[in-house]
Amino acid sequence: MEPLSWTSDVTEQRVRERTFSLKVGDEDVPGIAWSPEGKDRWPTILLGHGGTQDKRTPGVLSLARRLARHLGYGSVAIDAPEHGERRSGPHERIGPRQMRERVASMTEDQRAEMSARNEMAVAEWRAVLDALQATPGFSDGPFGYWGVSMGTAIGLPLVAADDRITAAVFGLAGLGSRWDGERFAERARALRVPVLFLYQWDDELMERAQGLALFDAIGSREKTMHVNPGGHIEMPPHERDAVEAFFRRHIGANQ
Repeated sequence: MEPLSWTSDVTEQRVRERTFSLKVGDEDVPGIAWSPEGKDRWPTILLGHGGTQDKRTPGVLSLARRLARHLGYGSVAIDAPEHGERRSGPHERIGPRQMRERVASMTEDQRAEMSARNEMAVAEWRAVLDALQATPGFSDGPFGYWGVSMGTAIGLPLVAADDRITAAVFGLAGLGSRWDGERFAERARALRVPVLFLYQWDDELMERAQGLALFDAIGSREKTMHVNPGGHIEMPPHERDAVEAFFRRHIGANQ
């Protein structure tokens, strides 16, 4: 197993931020680890960014710092394949409607490539977990997961496959529009950890029925769905309070 290679270390406003790189197969996976200042142990939440985003997207950064300050948690984020520092082409941000049109027009080869990248991302997250647990001076759990949209497309199979993750927040994803829908549904049915599922009633990328179908498929006995009006990128800020409360309830505060 390859160790984490730390590349920077900065503490600001009670949150320590360390960047790292991890060799996974032929890939160099860049990431960030946040931890609460003054703690020698902490639970860790894995943060999965959305499509066209990266490990430093504002939503990931703000949640990581909030979890450290409010709950005493650590967090970790990595760039998914073809995102962030791993992009092979120019950076491109597109809206939910454009993304829906692009996905609908993908060829079979393009869909296979996307599925392969998501599977690669799952393997990379598991390698990161291995490395975190083997790193002196870094807490080895418990672990939770947060990720919506593409963060759910990658995170749901990860949580279904790895029992080190004991609670998860998903959302902005569904069944019915995926070419690998049956496999994704099987993984949803395999979930057993508590789940908070966040959804937008007017999501331009996912139809309402698709989100409801995914929530229904999740096999966890303890699961909760929060639905708010608005589009794919209009999730209200107060859902961050719900995320905090969810992890506090199932993992506990480190204070």
